[in-house]
Amino acid sequence: MSSQPLQTEIGPEELKELLDGGQPPRLIDCREDDEWHTCRIEGAQLIPLSQFAELAPARLGDKDQHLVVYCHHGMRSMRATLWLRQQGFQQTQSLRGGIDLWSELVDPAVPRY
Repeated sequence: MSSQPLQTEIGPEELKELLDGGQPPRLIDCREDDEWHTCRIEGAQLIPLSQFAELAPARLGDKDQHLVVYCHHGMRSMRATLWLRQQGFQQTQSLRGGIDLWSELVDPAVPRY
C-alpha cells in the first residue's frame, strides 16, 4: 500500500471496483446494531460508532491496511474515518453517501431505510 494517504472519501462505484478486484479493502460498518440487522454490505464488520474508541483499535490491528468505513448516509463514517486517521490508520476512507447511496447506485438488493 502506498505511503501517501488516500482521499478521505470513496464513492460507491469506486468501492465496488475495489471489492471486485484482487486486493479489496476491509469494510467497517459504524452504524448501530439495529441498523446492521436491517441491512449491510456483504463482508463488512460491525464496530458501532457509540463504541468505536473502545473497540476499533484492538479489532483493526494493522494500521497500514486499507479500511473503508460506512454508515447510513456518510456522516458517522466520516467522523470514524477522521478519528482513525488521528490514531495512525492513514489508509482509511469513508463511503460517500453511506449504505443508502450504495443501495441506490451499486446494489439495489440492499434495503433502503
